[in-house]
Amino acid sequence: MRAIRRFTVRTVLPRELNALGELVHNLRWSWHPETTDLFAEVDPHLWQQVGHDPVALLGAVDPARLGELAVDRRFLRRLADAADDLREYMTAPKWYQTLPDAARAIAYFSPEYGIAAPLPQYSGGLGILAGDHLKAASDLGVPILAVGLLYRHGYFTQSLSPEGWQLEHYPSLDAGGLPLALLKEQDGTPVNIRVGLPEGRALHAHIWVAQVGRVPLLLLDSDVADNDTAARDVTDRLYGGGTDHRLMQELLLGVGGVRAIRAYCRITGHPEPEVFHTNEGHAGFLGLERIRELTEARLSFDEALEAVRAGTVFTTHTPVPAGIDRFPKDMIERHFGGDNAWPTVEVERILALGAEEDPGRFNMAIMGMRLAQRVNGVSELHGQVSREMFKSLWPGFDLDEVPIGSITNGVHAPTWVGRELMELAGRELPSVIERGRGWDGVQKISDDEIWEIRGILRRRLVEDARVRLRRSWRDRGASDAELGWIDEALDPEVLTIGFARRVPSYKRLTLMLRDPDRLRSLLLDPVKPVQIVIAGKAHPADEGGKKLIQQIVKFADQADVRHRIVFLPDYDMALGRLMTQGCDVWLNNPLRPLEASGTSGMKSALNGGLNLSIRDGWWDEWYDGTNGWAIPTADGVLDTDRRDELEAGALYDLIEHEVSDRFYDRAGDGLPRRWLEMVKHTLVSLGPKVLAGRMLRDYVVDLYTPAARAARALSADSHAGARAFAAWRLRVAKAWPGVRVEHVEGSGVGDTPEVGAALELRATIALGDLTPDDVLVQAAYGRVGPHDELEHPAYLTLTPADVDDDGRAHYTGVVPLDRTGPFGYTVRVVPHHPLAASPAELGLITVPEEPVGMTNGTLR
Repeated sequence: MRAIRRFTVRTVLPRELNALGELVHNLRWSWHPETTDLFAEVDPHLWQQVGHDPVALLGAVDPARLGELAVDRRFLRRLADAADDLREYMTAPKWYQTLPDAARAIAYFSPEYGIAAPLPQYSGGLGILAGDHLKAASDLGVPILAVGLLYRHGYFTQSLSPEGWQLEHYPSLDAGGLPLALLKEQDGTPVNIRVGLPEGRALHAHIWVAQVGRVPLLLLDSDVADNDTAARDVTDRLYGGGTDHRLMQELLLGVGGVRAIRAYCRITGHPEPEVFHTNEGHAGFLGLERIRELTEARLSFDEALEAVRAGTVFTTHTPVPAGIDRFPKDMIERHFGGDNAWPTVEVERILALGAEEDPGRFNMAIMGMRLAQRVNGVSELHGQVSREMFKSLWPGFDLDEVPIGSITNGVHAPTWVGRELMELAGRELPSVIERGRGWDGVQKISDDEIWEIRGILRRRLVEDARVRLRRSWRDRGASDAELGWIDEALDPEVLTIGFARRVPSYKRLTLMLRDPDRLRSLLLDPVKPVQIVIAGKAHPADEGGKKLIQQIVKFADQADVRHRIVFLPDYDMALGRLMTQGCDVWLNNPLRPLEASGTSGMKSALNGGLNLSIRDGWWDEWYDGTNGWAIPTADGVLDTDRRDELEAGALYDLIEHEVSDRFYDRAGDGLPRRWLEMVKHTLVSLGPKVLAGRMLRDYVVDLYTPAARAARALSADSHAGARAFAAWRLRVAKAWPGVRVEHVEGSGVGDTPEVGAALELRATIALGDLTPDDVLVQAAYGRVGPHDELEHPAYLTLTPADVDDDGRAHYTGVVPLDRTGPFGYTVRVVPHHPLAASPAELGLITVPEEPVGMTNGTLR
């Protein structure tokens, strides 16, 4: 018989071991090896059995063993030291506490979080990034309050059928068996978050709190008695169910998440967030809930919108339109209208926020951008791609002016870097560990030490891969008698290439199979052999991705190569850590430019691995020609088969003639000196850039702090700033049709303009009902293309000279002729207000109807 309900009975610790519970329930242990050493000492054999899960350890340890530890003076001293260290970590001032004018608190919303393997609330890169974001925030003292959902089945675990087809399993998770605490009211009852649904239904949720170092993570759980069956299943699994189920999840995350924050701050005294960071569009409804709060406090919708936008940051991770959540318009109308309407927020205003080119769809990313004054992509290239994707939201502005910036992702080194390397850095480069500085010192570390550690990490990967491989073959129906070869699968001395990620088609898992014979020759080279370790999950509904996995598995099953290429099922944080630590080379071959950032190669680099990658995502901006290898791309080739063929050929050539040659080029002492030179340069050039600490500092300085200032300016004096700014926007929008560039004339350069000359401009602007304070008049100038289009123009703000009685204003300025070749200029008018984050914010621009006064000659 099967149990109809499961729960975890937690152990009662002896009073002397109470601090052990404190350590277990702060997830700092997931990146603090000294704490996990202490857990291992509780019961070393059991620690291995429970997969290094401290909650499971305490749930299974023999009470007699706890009794022994309670009188073990040495263990109690270590426990007291660890507890004191955690308390110091939680309370001591950090980098953030030295900053003036910083936000009191920042709310961070994400649909998934990769914190630690025992808390499986992630599916891939988005969740891992969110986890690293929280950990880095904790280390730097950034007061983030994070919000997500608690998925009772998490993301699926993966196995393979005998034919190599991906199979999904959804193990049940019991919140009581996770490092979580239920948020309760003062009277001990669980906090109940309620979100209204159509037809008089409601979605209720409890709040579980995971403590990620200094950062509280609030996870909403809909599996509560107040819900009907459909509502209970809302947080059943990550990215499961159909469109309606997905919408319910996003309503709970956004609307319910804000309500959860209000409850948590009320109960605990935590400061209310000044800044709200929306990590991808899944949580976009949080902006609507904040508008509802403000409109019920007597602000108009437009005033509330400005107050919300000022303090909101939106990060897009999607490089393709197909990756954006879009819902049928009538579904949104049903949830926010009719009997479920909010009295102070008209459904038509909500629908307008998510309106896109398709009038029948509601676009979550577009809504997120319209609700945020600051928007960013996650690498420089992704910022460019995002500006191109969403440029229609700011018509008339040049691509470079679309207000979407970029902050390149980073990774949390203590989570991902091998302990041996961290200890080496602690001894030799303490400034790197303590402050993230002094990376040049890597050059002074001996080659012997680095190569020895690289061998340890590679051997650890090989040993674990054999265990996983044997388990996978058994699950597929093989007998032990058939698996003797696994003892020799992979070789800890062979050049090891890793490939691990989600398996959508654009990541091209099977590009390496383009020429199977060529791949086979690389794997089986008698002098310079290569071995490849592969892992990855396809979305359960992605049949194409599953076929790609099956193709890899079928090739890796072949008897002549199966000792050199393996597919390891159930890619998770633990396996990802082993692979990024143990592989010598990290392979990434997406279809450029469809990789937003990709962080696994960063983890490999910090572990002394070298990247072999298409110049996409972060690699495009930080590859310097000698810190790895760039796979050439056939960007102009439209035939995808031909493009794959060309890029696969380039990949094979690089492995055969550069990567393998350098790895196996050994000095007399057996060390690959040229390889290690490259490893050291990689650490020096990439180390300070790829850290999540650098990423968090960028968010704080470039986005969080400006957002906090703007939010304060608009909320001061009972939101007087928001009222004034909203009134200004409405006035400008109404008057804008009357704004015209009536005349532009240039002088001072003669008939043959020369470099160094100065072009004197005078422009006449009809301002209609506006004043010069409401606008900027700018000259845009620079090189022009064959159709008179300005290419990456520079801008000069013209100075108002005088205003006629009829409202016409005259502006002047001097444009430097600072380049040779075809040169052009124009004049434009854009709205201007001190609280606007960019000239494009209102999406309004006026340019001459005809190219008046254009100087379009060749400069000499």
